[in-house]
Amino acid sequence: MEYVIDPAKIDSFERFGHRWMELVNRHGGIHHGYFLPAEGASDKAFALFSFPSLAAYEEYRTLFGNDPDFIEADRIRDDSGCVLRYERTFMRPLLPPSSPLPQPPA
Repeated sequence: MEYVIDPAKIDSFERFGHRWMELVNRHGGIHHGYFLPAEGASDKAFALFSFPSLAAYEEYRTLFGNDPDFIEADRIRDDSGCVLRYERTFMRPLLPPSSPLPQPPA
């Protein structure tokens, strides 16, 4: 995911990110982290996570708006205004053979 964030609210975004890393990992995914601005004026942040299958991801997505933990995590974003907008892109990884992540089907 690509985020446009409010750089003045980076602490709130980090709180939001920590919560989502926990939720993705708890519900069958692997969260690879958030990548935040490090120097210079920047309002871009990225998150990378993976699921073993599209079906597993779709099961995780059913929790949005229903599960109290997911609602609470989104409330961090909404109440703080730390995320101005975001874009979700679905991709498949090309990983080195030694990667601990599951390889996608050929």
